[in-house]
Amino acid sequence: MSRIFVTGGSGRLGRSVVAGLAQGGHTVISVDRDAIPAEHLPPGAEQYTADLLAPGEAERLIRETAPDAVIHLAAIAVPFSAPEDVIFSTNTRLAFAVVSAATDAGVPKIVTASSPTALGYGSPAGWLPPSFPLDEQTPPKPWNAYALSKLIAEQTVQMFAAAQGEKIRYAAFRPCYVISPEEWEGALTQQGHTVRERLDDPALSAPALFNYVDARDVADFLDVLLDKMDSIPNGEVFFVGAKDALATAPLAELFPRFLPGSGPITGHLSGTSPAFSINKARELLGWEPKRSWRSELTPPYQGADTASDQENQQAALNDENPARLVAAGATKETP
Repeated sequence: MSRIFVTGGSGRLGRSVVAGLAQGGHTVISVDRDAIPAEHLPPGAEQYTADLLAPGEAERLIRETAPDAVIHLAAIAVPFSAPEDVIFSTNTRLAFAVVSAATDAGVPKIVTASSPTALGYGSPAGWLPPSFPLDEQTPPKPWNAYALSKLIAEQTVQMFAAAQGEKIRYAAFRPCYVISPEEWEGALTQQGHTVRERLDDPALSAPALFNYVDARDVADFLDVLLDKMDSIPNGEVFFVGAKDALATAPLAELFPRFLPGSGPITGHLSGTSPAFSINKARELLGWEPKRSWRSELTPPYQGADTASDQENQQAALNDENPARLVAAGATKETP
């Protein structure tokens, strides 16, 4: 197994990434300004406290720990949680410092976290993409410092990939709205609401386009990504999300309420279909998310779930269609 250097290992996503990779048999080196309490550090993990923006600190730690891979998560993680210039400077400098240090040290696999916000949804000037679901081909249009800093993080690894050729493998990933394990049990999410409140009031999840992902599924994705990096094109970017939307109604019904003008391009988002496609991760890596709010929320959601009902009804109709009535070339797969 590998030695994996994880920056931001004490954060909401970082804790699950450290735990998941350690449980997968890797030795994990967690680096953050704040330490995980010793009793919460999983077996197989070690941690260092450091300011990775201090001159030479990232290079020193990477050379001392000699990892086989670096996963860069450290950043100011919430838009507008600090002045715009501070967010931009901190996040871009962190990405460059860590990726540059790992490259100089010859670490063979380097991954950085980006964000779906790079696409630009939520812009006060209005925003509509060419089509849904959103994927890695959707044009990015960042409108704030956080989103721009994440797009630059992607471009940073792609710049190094262009310079290094095939000697070092690079990738970036865009995790959807991260739900950590304790948040399924009622802890507050990043925006200060519970998951149950976000389900009860669609207006709370609408700004994130109803996207989400279980932090443990992100850890699983990173484990698969590191294993497959030698066999995929260098510098790839991936969306990482759940296979459904964080909503109890189909997005085809919700989007016209919250995203003006989107009706013509969202009408096909029926059942539990999400706004973000993870097909690239499925096809290139064979990764599939294992967790959904419908299986993880404790206690289970008791309200109406018309999205799931619609999907179940459609599945039942498909299953009842005799083979002779299925049109030539048609399948039971939802496109």
